[in-house]
Amino acid sequence: MNIKFLDKVYYQILSETRIIDDKGLIHFPFILPYLRLNDNKDNFFFPLINQRFYPHCKDVYSLNKEETDYIWGKYKEGITTLINDKDTSHQEKRMMIHNSRS
Repeated sequence: MNIKFLDKVYYQILSETRIIDDKGLIHFPFILPYLRLNDNKDNFFFPLINQRFYPHCKDVYSLNKEETDYIWGKYKEGITTLINDKDTSHQEKRMMIHNSRS
């Protein structure tokens, strides 16, 4: 496995993932349309994106299962961090608004 190449693929896929936090939507580059985030994030969309992630990596990047497993592990961790960061920043904004009204 060429880890340097796989890391580039990972960062590319992660950079193409969009979170629209004011609407609670997320767009994955391999799934249409947007998906709605909810409180049960892991259980809601990880099985769905996993099903689409493997064919995407094979078709677009010509990766095999072992290579895709490597990227999937990093991607799942990366997207969870992105979502949690968006949630935190969204919660902080709500707290600031709430505090300014007090």
